[in-house]
Formats: sequence, C-alpha cells, structure tokens
Amino acid sequence: MNAKKMANYTNYAKAQELWKTLYLCAKESKTRRFHALYDKIYRPDILWEAWQRVRRNRGSSGVDSQTMENIEIYGEDRFLNEIYLELKENRYHPQPVLRTYIPKDDGKKRPLGIPTIKDRVVQMATKLVIEPIFEADFKDCSYGFRPKRNAHQAIAKIRKESKKSYWVLDVDIQGYFDNINHDKLMKLVEQRISDRKVLKLIRKWLQAGIMEEGKVRNSVLGAPQGGVISPLLSNIYLDVMDSLWEKKFSHLGSLIRYADDFVILCRTKQQALEGIRVIQAIMGKLDLSLHKEKSRLVNIWDDSDGFDFLGFHHRKFPIRKKGGRTFLIMNHVPSKKAMKKMRKKIKDFTEPRHKLFMDIKELVKGLNRRLQGFKNYYQLSPMSKRWLNRIDWYVLQRLNLFHNKKRNKRHKHAYLQDTVNKVQFILVKLAN
Repeated sequence: MNAKKMANYTNYAKAQELWKTLYLCAKESKTRRFHALYDKIYRPDILWEAWQRVRRNRGSSGVDSQTMENIEIYGEDRFLNEIYLELKENRYHPQPVLRTYIPKDDGKKRPLGIPTIKDRVVQMATKLVIEPIFEADFKDCSYGFRPKRNAHQAIAKIRKESKKSYWVLDVDIQGYFDNINHDKLMKLVEQRISDRKVLKLIRKWLQAGIMEEGKVRNSVLGAPQGGVISPLLSNIYLDVMDSLWEKKFSHLGSLIRYADDFVILCRTKQQALEGIRVIQAIMGKLDLSLHKEKSRLVNIWDDSDGFDFLGFHHRKFPIRKKGGRTFLIMNHVPSKKAMKKMRKKIKDFTEPRHKLFMDIKELVKGLNRRLQGFKNYYQLSPMSKRWLNRIDWYVLQRLNLFHNKKRNKRHKHAYLQDTVNKVQFILVKLAN
C-alpha cells in the first residue's frame, strides 16, 4: 500500500471512529444536546474524507464554475487548507446554489440546486459530524439516504407486511424539498445540537439563495435538492411524522418511508381512511400538503391492482403450487415508468450518428454499464424476469439497427442472427 492510500485509509478510519463515538453517545441519551462540534468539522482528517467522498460523487460545478479538475490542478492540499482556515477563523460564507432542471417522466422538470464544490465539501464534513447524532434517533421505518439502508430493504418490508395487509395508502408530498419550513427545521435540529456555530452554518446554507438565469433570489423555504446536507435535513424534518406514527398510530398500519416517498400498509379500509386523516394532520403541522392527484388508496386483496414505489410496481400475482393450488404473493416488477426510462436511455446511447464510427463491441461495453445497474436493482424476484426479457429484446433490436445502419442496409429492421452472435458473449443478459 503506497503512502497516499495509507493516508486515505487512516483518515477514513478516524472519521469512522468519530462517527461511532458520536452515535453511541447520542444513543445512550435521547435528551443529550451536543455543544462542541464545530471544531470537529474542520479537522484535517474530516475535511480530507469529505473531499474524497465529494470527488467520488463527481457532479457538475456551481456558480463559481470551478470543476474537480480545476481543484486537482490547483492542489488538493492547498484547497482543503484554505477551507480549514476559513472555517477556523469564521470567514466561511456559502455561495448561492445554481438552479438547474432535470426532466421528469410526466414531462415536467425537477428543480435541482447545485452548490459549489467548496460548499459541498463543507456540507459533507458537517454531515459526517452531525449525522450519527440524528441517526441514533431515526426510526426503523425510514430507509432513504441513511447508512447501511437502501431501497431493497424497504421493498423487503413491503413484501413482509403485505402478508397481513390488504389496503395501501400510496402518498406523495407536494413539492416537499421546496416547502420545508426553515424555522421549524432549525428547532428540530436544536433539539440535539446546541453548538451555535454549527446551527449558524446550517442556517447559512438554507438561506444562501438560488441563482437562476444570472439572478440571485433569496430562499425563504426549502432545502434545495442537490445539496449534500439536504437529504439529512429532510430526514430530520420527516422524522416528526415517523415518531408520531410509531408512538400513536402504528395500530393503523405499517409506515415505510424512503426520503419524501412513503406508503402505509393497512389491514382494513377503515384503518387506511383513518390513516389518511392522520397523515393530513401531520402534514399540516409541518406546513406541507399531499399531492391529491398522485396520492391514492389501493386495494391489494387480489391481483387486480397494485402501486408504484421506488421504481417498482408492487402487486400480488397468482402463483401455482404443487397440487394445483393457487396463492397470491406480493411481487415487485419494474414499473412502466422505469421500463420507458430504460428504453429511452438505451435508444439515446445507440441512436446518435457519430456512434456509427464505433465498433459494435465497443458500443456493447458502454451499454453493459447501463444494463448492469438496471439488472442489479430490478432483478429481485423470478416474476421480474418477464419484464427484463423485454429490455433484452429491445437491446438486440437497437443493436441490429446499429449494425444495419453501419453497413447502410436498406431493410434496417431485418433480423440478423450474426449481429446477435457477434455481441452475445459480451452483452449483459438481464433475465439470466
């Protein structure tokens, strides 16, 4: 192991040790407030670990147009040392986030706020320090953007609860990240953190402003999606709902939440209807509202209906067992939106004319990176094989079109077995 790798490992180990210490202290006392945290944020090992994580995530530049490559040329140590001095001497001031938009499946656009790389590093360092404190309080029903928790665990919980549940409350919060109340969020943060400098730092990020089309506007509400600290702050805000539900309303059903998306699995329709009223009341306290068009009540008694959650369509499918008996078992298959999105991704990668200069094997390697991720996420159950087969067939169609265009064939949709044979041995097969 060379010196740089050894230094990276040492800094990682120190950061993990601090994380574990703070977590255990917070877990030991539910009422303890932490007051000496700010000096830990600018510790060299914490800043270095924060920089490594930000660099791994890549991402585009913020309002200052500074890229990862610029920083590497400038000097990583020099860059981090400047951040260290700014934080230590209380000279650090975040810049506005850069507003950008990404298209959604329904044709609308999702707003993102991209902080500068410097702000992302400081946010990551702060997250490394304060996350374990709140992680000790978060409830088991929350799965999104938490250490050692993921979407597949949330889906496993749905599968387990579906055995005794027949109604699902599928909830969508309207513009969640844009409507978080800053004052209420800060009061929740203050329940665990009393360090004034840390609180001031968080409030600065919330009020940093948004630059759009060259103009900066103040941010009165919300925690912009795209910020490193935003997922943690959003979990802190919705932990109010998790706590209230677990303490007073868990008899109505099982709450399963991933960031701002959540479902409630109930045994009876009456429990589900009561759950709607409870959630609406909690949302009112948080100054949030439900999206009436996207929130709905679903009956999963049989295989006539299901619901979409985390990119999957969840429905009870009939399974025939030995002896001819048929059982309804909850299964999880790619949703229509996920299938459409994957087809578009494949088409966008294979369609451009300049790709015709590539060898088909090189094209397949690029496709494999996209297909492998899709396979890893959606190959949860044998039932999903049917849907993955459709993507496999679509890939072969696109490769066949590529092969014919490359050779200027007239019948571009003609099936060519040699095209399939040429790429079969290196193409990721989703349904295998």
